[in-house]
Amino acid sequence: MKAIGYNKAGPITAEDALVEIDAPVPKFGANDLLVEVRGISVNPVDTKVRANVSPDAGTKIIGYDAAGIVKQVGDGASLFEVGDEVFYAGDLTRPGTNSELHVVDERIVGKKPATLDFADAAALPLTSITAWEILFDCFALKEGHGEDDALLIIGGAGGVGSILIQLAKQLTGLTVIATASRPETVEWVRKMGADHVINHRESLTDQVRELGRTPRFVASLTASDQHFDSVVELIKPRGHIAMIDDPKSLSINAIKTKSLSFSFEFMFTRSMFQTDDMVKQHELLDRVSQLVDDGVLVTTATKNLGKIGVASLQSAHALQESGRAVGKTVLDGFPEVV
Repeated sequence: MKAIGYNKAGPITAEDALVEIDAPVPKFGANDLLVEVRGISVNPVDTKVRANVSPDAGTKIIGYDAAGIVKQVGDGASLFEVGDEVFYAGDLTRPGTNSELHVVDERIVGKKPATLDFADAAALPLTSITAWEILFDCFALKEGHGEDDALLIIGGAGGVGSILIQLAKQLTGLTVIATASRPETVEWVRKMGADHVINHRESLTDQVRELGRTPRFVASLTASDQHFDSVVELIKPRGHIAMIDDPKSLSINAIKTKSLSFSFEFMFTRSMFQTDDMVKQHELLDRVSQLVDDGVLVTTATKNLGKIGVASLQSAHALQESGRAVGKTVLDGFPEVV
């Protein structure tokens, strides 16, 4: 099968930052599905791995979000059949989705929304899982609850922020305050449903206080080290902070006097450690799929760069690394995949 990966960690501007190869189909297990990849999207994890993680040997295939058609089902798999259209976020410990065929554990796979094409569906899995786990695992919210509380989302226009706004507004009673700094990103987060938009390039504390809604929950999705002190200052006592990025350092002692709770959210944890509740990601993706088909949620795809190829993936990685991506960048399958 054709696949795209890299041989040496480094910048996307390097001449051979990404290469196309003929690769064997990955090892297939009892719980696995073999999927013909029809659409993918690019996430920050794609660029971080490519830039920082050296391949053990040969070419490392990356890519995590995918949508496609099931071509083979493992002996122990029972959730899907050959021909089913699926979408999923992959597994950090296995070869990636930038390939014609991909093998994935069915317990982290959902039914693709019927109302979306493959590329637009591929925009959703990783970010939806992340956002869902923030709301319902980290914050331990119940659907329909939260009407007396507010959620501050730092980085509302990115992939996770875009779907987190939607899930919070559609499935909980939370008032959503999202940050954005450019006219196009402000417009986007309002379109996603944010009740209030503030500028993360200005004082968060002052802007939140002006709104008169002190958040009990904060989802810090980007530049957490820059905003942590402000978050601790403005959040309600006994509130909860969830973080997804990789700050170089944080003074966690600062949260003690307010008795705050703190969580890192990493959506690959369940697949990486084969947790007993791994199938929850299948269940939540099925729920997200149904919400999309019911018109409750919308895709966060904003740019389709065409078929998977070295040049198109380089452009997608460069856009993701520029810090100016809005929503999700997606690509269709390889040209040879019908």
